[in-house]
Amino acid sequence: MTNDAPAALPAASLLQLIWLASPALPIGGFSYSEGLEAGIEWAGLAHEEAVSDWLADQLHLSLARADLAVAAQAIPAWRVGDMPRLRALNAWVFQTRESAEFLLQTEQMGRSFVEWLKLHHADAATVFETLPACYPIAFAFAASRSGATARDACLAFAFGWAENLVGAAVKAVPLGQSAGQRMLGRLAAEIPAAVDHAITLGDDERQAFAPMLAILSARHETQYSRLFRS
Repeated sequence: MTNDAPAALPAASLLQLIWLASPALPIGGFSYSEGLEAGIEWAGLAHEEAVSDWLADQLHLSLARADLAVAAQAIPAWRVGDMPRLRALNAWVFQTRESAEFLLQTEQMGRSFVEWLKLHHADAATVFETLPACYPIAFAFAASRSGATARDACLAFAFGWAENLVGAAVKAVPLGQSAGQRMLGRLAAEIPAAVDHAITLGDDERQAFAPMLAILSARHETQYSRLFRS
């Protein structure tokens, strides 16, 4: 008999990815809804089905085509120390944030991630001294040291995003925990395809163009009652 199953990820690498994807990581991801809270107010996200569709669309149309693609390209660049490439990817993220809140999020989460990295990687302080990293670039640094493939690291990145956004939906709509688990299950089923698409994208194919999401994010800045920072 032959065994066609893929080789198991080493335990240390798997645990590192679980750690990096955890909402408990002290980088503030839980405090952002990425436009979802504004969507509840102005786009009719009032029940589980609507929110589930919204998050699935955001996964494929926004995350996969931008931050996931950047992380997938940054991981091999970190492994070979290609700083010009990393600076270019980092600049692209900052230049393509479509609202002040989205820019704040990637700046703050990147800065907090770098502070966490300094506790676990002796060279992080030196590496990031002249690179104010956005979140995907900082995540890619940690992922590049885990021994995992870029695909596995991007799966962890996307699942961490999904957990944060589902958590935001459960609080803000509000929804019950069972609804949250159903939504998370749907996103988990769709994440592999989103990651597989993201890792095929070249520089000319990446994009950050979600105009309705950007409008809702901008409106969130003056939303009367809100729980989240975006």
